[in-house]
Amino acid sequence: MEWGPLKPEDAHALAGLWAAMADADGTGERRSVEDVREQLFHRRIDLAGSTLAARDGDRVAAFGHLPVRQSAEGGVHVLRLWGGVHPSYRRRGFGRRIVGWAVGAAPALSERAFPGVPAEIHLAADDRNPGAHALATSAGFAAVRRFALMERGLEGGLREPRTPVGVTIATWTPELDEGARHVRNESFRDHWGAVPHTRESWAGHITGSRNFRPLSSFLALAGGRVVGALITHASGDQARIMIVGTLREWRGRGVASTLIAHALAAFARQGYRSAGLNVDLDNPTGAVGVYERAGFMVTRSSTNYALPVRQRETRDEPPVAVHE
Repeated sequence: MEWGPLKPEDAHALAGLWAAMADADGTGERRSVEDVREQLFHRRIDLAGSTLAARDGDRVAAFGHLPVRQSAEGGVHVLRLWGGVHPSYRRRGFGRRIVGWAVGAAPALSERAFPGVPAEIHLAADDRNPGAHALATSAGFAAVRRFALMERGLEGGLREPRTPVGVTIATWTPELDEGARHVRNESFRDHWGAVPHTRESWAGHITGSRNFRPLSSFLALAGGRVVGALITHASGDQARIMIVGTLREWRGRGVASTLIAHALAAFARQGYRSAGLNVDLDNPTGAVGVYERAGFMVTRSSTNYALPVRQRETRDEPPVAVHE
């Protein structure tokens, strides 16, 4: 087994790894070669410093990615470890090695990006995977939050949108994009673990993604100003709602519910078979109830684990590429 950083030529092998994991774990979370290239081999990602892979010939048996985020607003820099182990190579210590590597790499990565800022490593464990939970706890991580994937079909039972007085719903356009980013940043300011999107991170990972669907993304306007936003990516035949946000002063008026109803009707017309979104189950804003009233149900849940990073001093090292 050869261990080392990921390389751009690993894209096909990584897509195969994702397919094997999706089949074994029943997640449906496949990634095409193009998705892998966009997500992992962007020019700004520090492959040498923030990735580790195990290769068995031409096959990637396991990998981990510990990206530096675009912001440490809130006083803590969160590095989210993600990756996976091929089903044929599980229970052989690969996961433990990747977590151990991440714990060792995090101090330098974080200190070079945000000197003097406390940091944490976060990882998510699917609640149907007891091995992932055992791996996190054995490495000293503590459970801090729970999240879920909520989904619904689009065959029927769609509610008629009822737009609040003074509000109009518009399809996303480049001219409205900055307003959408502002709504996302302001509406998520009090959300656990969220940091603001810069123009660069927003363009790179939200509206600049190959999976972004502008005709399936909608904005709520009041007096020409964007006060609510719903941004959609495609995941196979599912429309995946990536962001739903409303400015604080417009909460409680039905803006989010209207955006969701409008989007679901559009998804059905556009030929999607289902809609999905991820939600913080501990969110105090009542988002889970809004989604349940729109017909969404929890289909998968996960637990977020955190481990404080012990900072160490680094000198004369190049800056780390920032990425979320």
